[in-house]
Amino acid sequence: MRDLAYLKLMSREYPTIKAASSEIINLTAIQGLPKGTEYFFSDLHGEYEAFIHLLRSASGIIREKITETFGHIIPEKEEVELANMIYYPERVVSQMQLKGLATDDWQRVAIYRLVQICKVVSSKYTRSKVRKKMPPEFAYVIDELLHVDYNDDNKRVYYSEIIRSIIDIRVGDKFIIALCELIQNLTIDSLHIIGDIFDRGPRADIIMKELMQFHDVDIQWGNHDISWMGAATGNLACICNVLRIAISYNSFDVLEDGYGINLRPLSMFAARVYHNDPCERFVPQILDENIYDAVDPGLAAKMHKAIAIIQFKVQGQIIGRHPEYEMDDRRLLEAVDFDRGVVVLEGREYPMLDLSFPTVDPKDPLRLTAEEEDLLHTLQLSFKHNELLHKHIRFLYSHGSLYKCYNSNLLYHGCIPMKEDGSFDEIVVGGISYSGQALMDYVDRKVQNAYFMAEESPEKEDAMDFMWYLWCGAKSPVYGKGKMTTFEHYFIEDPATHKEPMNPYYRLSVKEETCDRILEEFGLPKSGSHIINGHVPVKIKEGESPVKAGGKLFIIDGGLSKAYQSRTGIAGYTLIYNSNHLALAEHKPFDPEKESTPRVSIVENMHKRVMVADTDKGVELAGRIADLKELVGAYREGILKEKVE
Repeated sequence: MRDLAYLKLMSREYPTIKAASSEIINLTAIQGLPKGTEYFFSDLHGEYEAFIHLLRSASGIIREKITETFGHIIPEKEEVELANMIYYPERVVSQMQLKGLATDDWQRVAIYRLVQICKVVSSKYTRSKVRKKMPPEFAYVIDELLHVDYNDDNKRVYYSEIIRSIIDIRVGDKFIIALCELIQNLTIDSLHIIGDIFDRGPRADIIMKELMQFHDVDIQWGNHDISWMGAATGNLACICNVLRIAISYNSFDVLEDGYGINLRPLSMFAARVYHNDPCERFVPQILDENIYDAVDPGLAAKMHKAIAIIQFKVQGQIIGRHPEYEMDDRRLLEAVDFDRGVVVLEGREYPMLDLSFPTVDPKDPLRLTAEEEDLLHTLQLSFKHNELLHKHIRFLYSHGSLYKCYNSNLLYHGCIPMKEDGSFDEIVVGGISYSGQALMDYVDRKVQNAYFMAEESPEKEDAMDFMWYLWCGAKSPVYGKGKMTTFEHYFIEDPATHKEPMNPYYRLSVKEETCDRILEEFGLPKSGSHIINGHVPVKIKEGESPVKAGGKLFIIDGGLSKAYQSRTGIAGYTLIYNSNHLALAEHKPFDPEKESTPRVSIVENMHKRVMVADTDKGVELAGRIADLKELVGAYREGILKEKVE
């Protein structure tokens, strides 16, 4: 029997046999329902418009439901209009009102169609769960409309009267919006973000706001997320890194309008120090125009170069503090012969494309100038005392982890570091070797320590430096490459030096036996389990497939970021896991003026329909049911007394 103290605690919530028995019946019934639909996204990279569209459209599934329900009744044009209304209800209703088209008849038809779609997407949930998702002001009315018996003439009249009343009292517009939002809410049961919310795209902060409003979401950190998390701890190299990347992609809005980071000290420093330098190697990529904070490209190039040089200095200092990182060959400012204008890499000399380094002392290249130190102190304060940034970072911690095992799927952003022979690579710390799952757990703890440990503690300082290592280190599971060649891209022409060798994991994981070994390492069965990855864009136009290792590995980074779409040929993937199958939604590049419903294709059918009882949630429910049965037994045997009023 369960511990008596535990049963006494349960008795507070279920004080009678009747109350406990009722909950047993409810939970047992839930176990018999089909599992909810899970959505997997990766590598969002600040592309808030595209991501929010995919979220609201359920990556094309809402359009599918409309076609299944009305495909033989209404023309395709009206299907598209209905879909757009569900995705953007406030915008569409407002437009109809401005055009004078939001007539009583239009509202009546819209409400009828929305109720039909709502019935379809709510069919796999309990009535109680659906009601909890309804807006309180319309919950009773929506509940009635969803459960009308159309075979009963009286009920049909009742149904019509409800809709007529809604329109007569002029709340039809609000009711339409409420139905649309309920449909969005019901279509996606749980959301998995496989890393890299930040960088490259314009507004990661807006994506974070959207995720924080979602009812069930988890995040597996990517190296770009880790870099921002490290910046929030005050790590100088991570701060420089997030600023450098944002400036290099012209993403000033996310810094200044999104997070309120004051870049004026950096712009003034850069304009003064590099006033005669065109900084041609540092001109930003203009993928998105800034709305709120347009910065002259010439000044942006100077800011980009200024923060890059400071980053090379401070990360070189980190490497010096941590010989265990085995990265001495990446202290590249020390490898430059400033007199001869060359840099030595792996024993070979390469001409430098730029030698204008007014803040670098050739005798001590990693030493910061007094101005650079003052600038870094100011920037560090902007990150460490930024309320909105820390609100988002705390959400990343509370809803995130390095990996997740859920419903026989193993989720992680990058890789499980491996050796060429297929064995798991290890990191040795304090004489203890960590590899495979133990390495992932160790890294997860270090990430937690970097943010939550007491200030000034040696463990925290060490963990903060480790956040930078995770960004670019050879054995980092969120990076997965032998080195990061940022310096080479800026200063060396030879493209051979730009290559970043992939961890053997990426070559080996396409084999079923490797995936089986990884799944076993994490306690998952070989049969029916999958690994779901992001990080490496899948180049569809070169014939690559996101499905590998006989269907055991899914790599779903297909280029949601505009920076990758020319290489991938598409705009990313959503993996969709419902009770019947696994499906991939192939995204089109987002254009708000065009119809961009993803192409959805089934990649694996389940052997039998997956019910809630078959899921991790089902295991939790089974444990809860067993506890409740023990509570009922304790009441009946007189061990506990019912609280009968």
